[in-house]
Amino acid sequence: MKLDSYVDFFRQTSPYIHKHRGKTFVIALDGDTVAHANFHRNIHDVALLQSLGIRIVLVHGGRPQIDQRIAQSGEQSQFHKQLRVTNTTAMQSVKEALGSTRWQIEAELSTGLPNSPMHGAKIKAIGGNFITAKPIGILDGVDYQHTGEVRGIDAESIQQQLQLGGLALISPIGFSPTGEAFNLSYQEVAAKTAIAINAEKLILVTEMAGILEDKNLIRSLSMPEAKRLLKKSNNSAQNKLLDTACSACNEGVKRVHLVSCAEDGALLTELFTRNGSGTLVMQDHSDVIRAAGIDDVGGILDLISPLEEQQILVKRSRELLETEISQFTLVVHPEGNLLGCAALYPIADSHDGEIACMATDPEFLGQGIASRLLERLEADAVKMGINKLFVLTTQAAHWFLEKGFVETELKDLPQQKQSLYNYQRNSRIFSKII
Repeated sequence: MKLDSYVDFFRQTSPYIHKHRGKTFVIALDGDTVAHANFHRNIHDVALLQSLGIRIVLVHGGRPQIDQRIAQSGEQSQFHKQLRVTNTTAMQSVKEALGSTRWQIEAELSTGLPNSPMHGAKIKAIGGNFITAKPIGILDGVDYQHTGEVRGIDAESIQQQLQLGGLALISPIGFSPTGEAFNLSYQEVAAKTAIAINAEKLILVTEMAGILEDKNLIRSLSMPEAKRLLKKSNNSAQNKLLDTACSACNEGVKRVHLVSCAEDGALLTELFTRNGSGTLVMQDHSDVIRAAGIDDVGGILDLISPLEEQQILVKRSRELLETEISQFTLVVHPEGNLLGCAALYPIADSHDGEIACMATDPEFLGQGIASRLLERLEADAVKMGINKLFVLTTQAAHWFLEKGFVETELKDLPQQKQSLYNYQRNSRIFSKII
């Protein structure tokens, strides 16, 4: 990467760094992720997150490792409704496999060789009997024996470890008040932990790139959309992830990310770039339309600069934007990303107004963002006593016609605007009575 590209990328990540600092993330790695060739890079990225001031709870799975241990013992893995039936012999294999997997993770977190991403990290992985469990019991006549479900999470103890700067490392084994150990679903442990400690995010890392529909990656899902997919999909692995995400969101976790372990840097891309890398399931998917503030100037400049370079929009300096920021209205993604902007300028000594600087993030074109902005500006104009809107455009003539504007002439503009008309741009002029 060239130096200027690196600097630009680093600067672009800064809003996400500020946003995530001090927040608590529960990251769940399945057994395939731990066994994957890219595992050490994923752990390095987890370490980087903690170095940026994010509090990390790391939950791991171990199904393939357990299968391997059971096979080595000469037994066969038994499942019913995709849940392992854990008899006494199998439970011993579960303990060995999860213990070995945990040691592998701790070893990776302990590395610190010079010239490596872990140099100077000094991560303290803290464990404990944080999970209280109970047996699933007998279902459909099948006794699950030592397979259990989460009964309770010691959230206070986990929070104490995080406040001391540790990384809480949790294996999917829980203990009953009688001292029995139970084999648990790592996804259930992760979701229940995220709920109990009021985590900002739950991140599920698997070999899957995210949620697919018709072979296309879905970048974000609302709860209703996720439930719709659950009803129509026959992909059991995908459905399990969606079900876990929905359960967590239903109980108060605002964001659940589904990220690939196979794509190098996918975790960082998901958390520190606009488009992410996997699928985000959100408790609240609705975009927010709000007035702009001085802190939004940088985001607006990023949004409109490409359009200015193409001469679609008139160029505005940072200083001018700072002066006129109160005229701008924004559409903001639930994750905080700026999706669109537009400005409404009342014209002095008249009941007229001008709409200008309307822009939409190219990644979100066709999603009605500009239409929602226009509806908001028209409503604001009515409240301000404006009864006629003007717009000057070189590229969006047909769109404004579809929104009820009619083409007009230069002489129909208020005198103040006529004197400022840029003949070189030769913009078409439209108006609408509101």
